[in-house]
Amino acid sequence: MRVTSTTSQWTGIAIGVVVGATLLNAFARRGTGAGSSSGGETAVHLDAARSFNRSSALLALSVLADSSIEHYRGSFSNKAMYTPLITSVLSLAAGVHGGTDNVAKTHRVRHAIYLAAASAGLAGTGFHIYNITKRPGGVSWHNLFYAAPIGAPVALLLSGALGAVAERLRDEPAVEPQLFGMQAGRALGLVAAFGLAGTVGEVALLHFRGSYQNPAMYAPVTAGPLACVLLTHAALAAPRERWITRAWLRITAALGFIGMGFHARGVARNQGGWRNWSQNVLNGPPLPAPPSFTALALAGLAALRLRGTEK
Repeated sequence: MRVTSTTSQWTGIAIGVVVGATLLNAFARRGTGAGSSSGGETAVHLDAARSFNRSSALLALSVLADSSIEHYRGSFSNKAMYTPLITSVLSLAAGVHGGTDNVAKTHRVRHAIYLAAASAGLAGTGFHIYNITKRPGGVSWHNLFYAAPIGAPVALLLSGALGAVAERLRDEPAVEPQLFGMQAGRALGLVAAFGLAGTVGEVALLHFRGSYQNPAMYAPVTAGPLACVLLTHAALAAPRERWITRAWLRITAALGFIGMGFHARGVARNQGGWRNWSQNVLNGPPLPAPPSFTALALAGLAALRLRGTEK
């Protein structure tokens, strides 16, 4: 029984590693800039936009799975709880479509979907904050731990923001594109770094709730902040090759899927394991949460590629 138990606990980690390696390889192959026939600069320009579309899609998928589980657990007591499911499905579809679109022009339908997703995420954040403050004790550790999670709707906000930025980038000229009054690579790097910082904050809170009982729980709250710092420095400093930042972002991207494997192991360790999945998936560590790191790290890599072409 001991061998069987150990095997079942580590199967989830193996699955996470295999899935992560496969998807990261797919992203890497798509990120070579082969989709454009208008020249190298245009290829990099559109490659960054498509990469942000794909990162938005991965975040939307994470939100869809996570909100489906959490809001099902809450019995959809408020009809507004269906909103993130609808908007994340639309954002996912827009991201998949945009990830294969080579047209250097904003797609109005996709852009509208992304803005709606960002608005839903912003409104959801307000709802979750209200849910915390209305409970006895108001803003307290207990309510931050067990009330509606603040970070969940922020992920939907980020999905919409990454997609909207991708669409806006498509309207910029291929040579020296600008976003928010600065070089596009710099702007994209700061957007991805901001998203990483928010994700690290949510993970730190929930892993603190778990008392860091497994040493692996320290990995995202150490790798994530360092990735954020390196990416911010790469965005603000003079453009040059930054292989350390690139390598660390790849590690952070892989960490997202490895974390999903650890969360699957956490589900397996509950009473009944995966045989009692309908109960343990609701009460165990959230399976869809770790890939948020992957999505934002991949966005950071895209920003880094574009930053490397700037002067």
